[in-house]
Amino acid sequence: MAITNQQVAGHAFLRLMYEDAYFPDHVVDQGRAILRRLCERIEAEQPSELDALYVLTQAATEEFNLLEPEFDAAGSGIETVAREWIAEDFRFVASAYGFTDADVEVLIAGRNW
Repeated sequence: MAITNQQVAGHAFLRLMYEDAYFPDHVVDQGRAILRRLCERIEAEQPSELDALYVLTQAATEEFNLLEPEFDAAGSGIETVAREWIAEDFRFVASAYGFTDADVEVLIAGRNW
């Protein structure tokens, strides 16, 4: 499914992680794919309330949790700076779909990183 929200479609997800050699591109690619799938789900399901959005973001957060071993295997990890960059993209997604009052800590509440 193609993302129709033009603000999202043109966004460079996890850009700063790509710019930092500490983070392997092949794993960051998977994180970017998670965020794009989240956008696709938001467009398909069209949540109208924050609680419904939080269900979708929690599923994406769980997918990010599963990436930690892959980062570790590549000699990397989801550390403090990466956490902030990932959280910022979750905040961007919520805002781009009209949820400007979403709490980023709730968006990613299930994180292990």
